[in-house]
Order: sequence, then structure tokens, then C-alpha cells
Amino acid sequence: MASIKMLLGFLFLARLLAISSTSDVKALYWLQQPLFPPSAINTSLFTHVYYAFIVPSNTTYQLHVSNITATSLASFTTTLNPTVATLISIGGADANPTLFSTIAANPSALATFINSSITVARTFAFHGVDLDWEFPRTAAQMNHLAHLFAQFRAAISAEAIATRRKPLLLTAAVYFSVDYFISETTSFRYPVDSINDNLDWVNVMTYDLNGPWSNHTGPPAGLFDPKSNASVSYGLRSWIRGGVIPQKVVMGLPLFGRTWQLQDPRVHGIGAPVFGAGPGLDGAMALFQVLEFNSQTGANVVYDKDTASVYSYSGSYWVGYDDPFTVAVKVGFAQALSLRGYFFWAAGLDTSDWKISTQALNAWMLCIHETGGVN
Repeated sequence: MASIKMLLGFLFLARLLAISSTSDVKALYWLQQPLFPPSAINTSLFTHVYYAFIVPSNTTYQLHVSNITATSLASFTTTLNPTVATLISIGGADANPTLFSTIAANPSALATFINSSITVARTFAFHGVDLDWEFPRTAAQMNHLAHLFAQFRAAISAEAIATRRKPLLLTAAVYFSVDYFISETTSFRYPVDSINDNLDWVNVMTYDLNGPWSNHTGPPAGLFDPKSNASVSYGLRSWIRGGVIPQKVVMGLPLFGRTWQLQDPRVHGIGAPVFGAGPGLDGAMALFQVLEFNSQTGANVVYDKDTASVYSYSGSYWVGYDDPFTVAVKVGFAQALSLRGYFFWAAGLDTSDWKISTQALNAWMLCIHETGGVN
């Protein structure tokens, strides 16, 4: 059972062991939308910003870039370069996973897709490409993913040599665990060797571990879970145990909370029975909305030491989320594992003064020796 004292110990341990690296990753995904333009991003808090999302055509297998999208891509890189490195993210949760499988299994389609992706990245002055296939669901698809990574790396290397330019970065957004769980008895492992050989790093989506789709409350991104494997610590350790080089692992942090409606307002701890989603869009609230909910309703705020998470409740509504303290503990844990860094989903969901993003950066820098500046 984890204690607050032990959790803070991770910060101290990391400070003693970690060294500063110019390749640290402090990243943010920006979802294309007009209410929070790229110019609103506080780039002093990040090293990399991802443009999400572009998807390939299901007929030509090339990236689909409309005139509106082209304008958005150009504005994104013009605004953010050279303050941060920019990457274009391909796919996303709403993309058709079958399309990626079809592309990866067909040599001609795969070559078209890769060449198109490199062309778009170079045309709009991006520094790299991110692949977000959510998620390969069979052993064959995991093999296809390995092949996709290898072919993409070969094409990036060849393009860099031919153009005498710095190679594009190649990253991937992946499941919270190295094994993708189909059921309690069936899982499929990510292609660890191909990841080590071909990717600069993987963005591990260590969030949405619990949500209103379940019949009980639970931390959406708890560092620990004494009753299951649905935890950040299990997921990150699984990637390392599975053989992925720690410096190729980047921890995901959510800038949102998950909400539930309690069956009985008097039963409001972790694991309490629920009817379903609470306030917010499909049971999701931006961090700033969570804080507004807490303030407006006078919600009770609880820090749970067993999961290293925080939640609040008011009446029949229950919200699980991260706050500055839990984020600092997670960052210390990531550094204790010698991970590459962290990323946030997503821009526009933090507070107006970037409370969580600032705390993550401060915690990361606290855990490394002073180098005279932020990486």
C-alpha cells in the first residue's frame, strides 16, 4: 500500500539519480479547433507540440489535406516554429483502425502512405510524424505495426540523406500497457524490438484507465491501483519489463477529469456504484471545468493515498482527476524509471494560468541537476 511519504520519496530518488538531457520530452497535443488557437499555447512549458489529427484516405492511402486543413497546418508551424518542435499526428481515436491494418499489410499502400506523410510533414515545416493507431487488436496487426515502423524509419532515413536535411522525428501514441488487453484472458504485445529500433519514443496513454463506461467510480489516471492493473505504474513498468528502452518511453498526463453519477450519494469513495456518466461531455470535463465544479458546488475534495489520485464529489456527482500534487508525484515516478519525459492531452483544457503544465515542468526540473536553463 503506497503512502504519501513513499510517493514523495520517488521525487527525492529521481533527483539523486537523474541527469539533465537535451532530449527530454515535455509535450502537448493540440486538437485542431478555433477556440484555442496555437498562438494561445504557452510554449515556454513544452519542448514538442503535436498537431492532432490528420487521417489517410481510405481509397488513395495518402494523407487527406483539404484547403482548410492546409491553412491550419501552415498556421500551426508558422506560429510555433522554432520555439518548439512540431509533429503531425496521424490517426487518433476516431480514425478507422481497420484502415491502418489495410495500409500496413499492403506494400504499395504502405509506401504511398509513408511517402505522403513525409511530404506533408516537410511541406508544412513539421519536425516529425506521430502515428496514432488505436489500437492493433490481433497478433497479425501487431506484426503489421512492426513492419510499418520499420518501413517508415527506412523512408525517413533515405529522405534525410537525399535532401541533406535532419531526419524527421518518428513517434507513436500507444496503449497504456505493452500488452493490449482484448479480454481478461487474451492480450497482444506491442512490437518491442521494432519500437526500439525505429521510433524516437512512444507516447504511452496512461489515462482513461477508469471512466463512466464502468459500473463504479475509479481514478482515470491513478498512479497505483491495489485491486487491479489499471494504473499508471503498472502500465509504465510493463513497457520497461517488456523490453522497451526507458528513454523511449514518454508518460501521458490528462488535462481532464472523468465524471460519474453515484447510485447513492452517501457512498462516495473509490469503487462506489454508479448509474453512469456525470456532468460534462460524455462524462469528461476539462481541468478548469472541474475546478469550477468544485468551487460552485462546494464539493468535497479527497486525496486517495492508495492510488495517488484525487477526486471530488457533490451530491450525486463524482469526479476523478489530476491536480498539481498528483502530477508532481507522477513526474517524480517517471524520472525514477528514467523515462524520456511526459506529454499532455490536450491543449486548452488546463487552467488559464497553466497550473498543471507549470507544475509538471517545475517537478521535472526539480528532479534534475541545475543546467542553467530548461531543455
